[in-house]
Amino acid sequence: MQERTVTPDIRTKFHAGIIVLALCLALCGCAHPIASSEDSRENAIPFMLTAHNNIVVKSILNDRDELDLMLHTATAELTLTEEAVRASTSLRFTDSTQVEAWGGRAESRYSDGNRLRIGGFLRDELRVWENRNSGPGTDGKFGLDFFDGRIVEIDFDRGLILIHARLPQSSTDYHKLALQAEGGELFVEADCVIAGTPHRNRFLVHSGYAGGLLLDDAFVANTGLDRKVVITEQSALQDSYGNSIQVRKGLMPILVLGESRLQNVPVGFFSGAVGAQKISVIGGDILKRFNLIFDLKDKSLYLRERNAASG
Repeated sequence: MQERTVTPDIRTKFHAGIIVLALCLALCGCAHPIASSEDSRENAIPFMLTAHNNIVVKSILNDRDELDLMLHTATAELTLTEEAVRASTSLRFTDSTQVEAWGGRAESRYSDGNRLRIGGFLRDELRVWENRNSGPGTDGKFGLDFFDGRIVEIDFDRGLILIHARLPQSSTDYHKLALQAEGGELFVEADCVIAGTPHRNRFLVHSGYAGGLLLDDAFVANTGLDRKVVITEQSALQDSYGNSIQVRKGLMPILVLGESRLQNVPVGFFSGAVGAQKISVIGGDILKRFNLIFDLKDKSLYLRERNAASG
């Protein structure tokens, strides 16, 4: 979901960063971005964290189309925007179908039998879906499933996605949260502290959402949060297919996530189809405050708070 307009210089800055990294690796004589003594099969993929808190990587579709794709932790599909589809020289659409999105249903075309390369990882026979929207300045999005069950570390300090065959030794410095996986989506539990009272809620881990928290209608009604938080703004969000959702925004006094206690967290309340599905969201504004390790096989998320200056 997106809230702002495209930042014009995202691609220019990102391309410059990739060139610098490539030169450094060439000087070091490294064949891969990072060679780890702990795990020789580790791979590192540079990413750019945009002004909209999106994690963006370089990719190549069907050995021809160069794409900037957003890592989207709330999807298990590869999708491209309508604009990227028009620019593609390699896509051939197979069919279309009705799909369910945040704001309602929409018609979407899809293309089968595609190949995608991200860093040292190559996947064949992929289905590509067409969407209207993605993160600002990106051509589409992909999910953690692209890495085929491997452990995925997101190191915001170094701007790297690290892929591991086994849990890295550094995970001992992280605290562990249980992940609940449902239909390709990942959920964690956290406490919203309201007027000194903690209220437990379940949150969809959604790196595609730029903000902090979005709370479902039932949770807001049960806690009376809309009467206890000063509303600072009202805006409209759009899902991947252009459906709009009205959101009111304020600040959550305290959010307890695992062993971390975050203060004055941006929070929004929404209604309509999303609220009816009882889904709350934890977005990029919070996720970027941690270095993260996703172990999907063990259904675990490891977090380590970054320095306040790093966020």
